[in-house]
Amino acid sequence: MTSRGQTFGGGVRRAARNTPARRDRYVDFLRALAILLVVVGHWLAVVIVSSNGMTGENALAELAWARPMTWLFQVMPVFFLVGGYSNSASLASHQRKGGDSAGWLLGRTDRLLRPTSAFLALLWASALAAGLAGADRDLIAVGVWAASIPLWFLAAYLGVVLCAPAMYALHRRAGTVVPVLLIGVVLLLDVLRLGAGVPLVGDLNYLLVWLTMHQVGFLWRDRWTGTGPLVPGGVAVAGLGLLVTLTVFGPYPVSMVDVPGEDLGNASPPTFVLLLLGLVQTAVVLVLAGPARRMLRRIGPWTVVVAVNSVVLSLFLWHMLAAVLAGALLHGTGLFPEPAVGSPQWLLFRIPWLLAVSAVMAVLLAVFGRIEARTTPSSAGWRAGGLRELPPGQALWNAVTWPALLAVILGLVWVALAGPEDHGVGVLPTAAFASYVAGATVLRLARRRHADAEQGRAE
Repeated sequence: MTSRGQTFGGGVRRAARNTPARRDRYVDFLRALAILLVVVGHWLAVVIVSSNGMTGENALAELAWARPMTWLFQVMPVFFLVGGYSNSASLASHQRKGGDSAGWLLGRTDRLLRPTSAFLALLWASALAAGLAGADRDLIAVGVWAASIPLWFLAAYLGVVLCAPAMYALHRRAGTVVPVLLIGVVLLLDVLRLGAGVPLVGDLNYLLVWLTMHQVGFLWRDRWTGTGPLVPGGVAVAGLGLLVTLTVFGPYPVSMVDVPGEDLGNASPPTFVLLLLGLVQTAVVLVLAGPARRMLRRIGPWTVVVAVNSVVLSLFLWHMLAAVLAGALLHGTGLFPEPAVGSPQWLLFRIPWLLAVSAVMAVLLAVFGRIEARTTPSSAGWRAGGLRELPPGQALWNAVTWPALLAVILGLVWVALAGPEDHGVGVLPTAAFASYVAGATVLRLARRRHADAEQGRAE
């Protein structure tokens, strides 16, 4: 093992041994598990086709029998649930220390944007270099598009983080009323879109569904930490029955991810049944909390959780690029067979495919995971004072935090929705890339100014 590997491994083991007793390890476990399930689900579903140029397809388009399995692999609702729990704890601590919303946003987005900026920069530079070297730009565009698919999730999560200070204040005043009203709005928008044919209203659910799960995470931390399994178990069974009714017998598709060729999907935009799945998953999370927390007291399982969480965003950001690179190495060279999707041979070859993509992923994490792992917990939230206590000029930097974060989100959404076409220099939409870079740069400058102000006040 290299010294760098030893340093990383040693740091993980020290972090695991030194975990404060007050930390809820179950939350970290759920975050790691959610991302791992999403990553493996994507790798299992992707089909690389090398005839007439290498392209990617979704196996779910051919495998109707596999669509119910998305109920297990579509666990993004759990990630937003965990995000609500963690952001609630972070906001409460930050506010107790006299912190302001701008300081919290700057700290909270630091670990999210550092690895994302590295990912986008490499993607853009690699596409530009490949184009200058004479590679097929259409093929480059397909690869960049596939690699950038995870950005839709990050854009949604950053949107929820942007709303978190206001939604947390609303939670402290109204509690359970907030998610109940949000659930009603999500359902109403589905009725208007699917029942009455009202255009565009469903797009609001790109934010509202995830905002609801985030708000449920607030409730979990405040009210359900010690809940026994009986009540959530009943909720899970009832919710599962309603899910079956609405999908098998109702208007919604069974698959909880979009399937190519289908008129209606549950993910774009998120539907009421995807939110319902998230609520069922929340009930299951509460049922399993006791035994899971007992397991995580053991140093072995907990060390694995700490290791995954140290690079969890990097794992998610780079996992589709790992599939693209593995496809180019295996299918592009003709070394990997391409049996018919769903055949026994195809199912059998999913195993070496997963192993190959995992090997590529390990290399990417070894190179780029350090960017995320180096972001220390202290940079995730400062003890910032209110605006009246800040030095001259800091109020302006705090004020630009919100529009800068909006520019970042706009850039990510634009890239995620751009499609597999050549959109300009570096293949990515130039204006989208510029929006992200401008927003991220302003946030970095504001973060540095905020940190300098804090250091000056401490001295």
